[in-house]
Amino acid sequence: MPDSPNILLVDDDESLNRLVRQYLENQGFNVSVVTDGPSAVVAVLRDSPDLVILDLMLPGQDGLSVCREIRPQYHGVILMLTALDDDIDEVAGLETGADDYLAKPVRPRVLLARIRALLRRREKDSSVTVSNITTSQISIDKSTMSVAVKGEAVVITDAEFALLWLFAENKGEVLSRDDINKNLRGLEHDGFDRTIDLRVSRLRKKLGDDPKEPHIIKSVRGKGYLLTP
Repeated sequence: MPDSPNILLVDDDESLNRLVRQYLENQGFNVSVVTDGPSAVVAVLRDSPDLVILDLMLPGQDGLSVCREIRPQYHGVILMLTALDDDIDEVAGLETGADDYLAKPVRPRVLLARIRALLRRREKDSSVTVSNITTSQISIDKSTMSVAVKGEAVVITDAEFALLWLFAENKGEVLSRDDINKNLRGLEHDGFDRTIDLRVSRLRKKLGDDPKEPHIIKSVRGKGYLLTP
C-alpha cells in the first residue's frame, strides 16, 4: 500500500502490542513499537510518525509528560490510551495536547475507526481552501492555526482548534454531540462519553466565554452546541 501511514505504538504491555501491531499492519499501516516514555520522546521527535498511540502509564516517563514534551515540536496526531472511565485522565490528556483518547481495554475495531477518523481529519485540515473565519467576537485562521478573541490571541491545542473550526464552518447552526463525534472521531456519540463536553468547557475557558451565560459557544438544551454568528 503506497504512502501507508506510519504509527508509533507506545505501551509496555507486550501482549497488547503484538495484538494491535498485527491488526493494524493487516489494515495497511506501518507500525513501530516502543515500551517506555523516554524512548517514545526520542522516536517521535526523530521519526515524526503520522500518529502516536500513547499509553498513559509508562515506565521511565508517563504518557502525559511525554505528550507535553513532544507537542511543541510534533504536529502529528496523538491518541492517548487511558484508564477506563477516568475523567481525570481524559481531561489531563486533552489539556496536554492529545487529539483524542481511548479507554482501555482496547477493542481493535474501535481503535481502527478512531485512527482512520483522526487521519482523515488531519488530511482534510491540510487541504482546506477557506483559511479564515470571523464572527463578531472571534477570528480563526486555519493556515496559522491561530485564534483571536476581540483582537487578543488565544492559545489552544490542536484538538481544541479542530472542534472550534468545525463550529466555525457551521456557525449559527446547532451541532449535536453525535454530529461532532462523527466529524472528529468517526464514531457515533456514546451517551457516557464526556469528551465533547470537556473540550467545549476547555474552549470556553480559554476564549473567556462565561460558562453560565456563554456568548461565543452556546448550548442548545437537548440538541447540542453552536458558535454564534
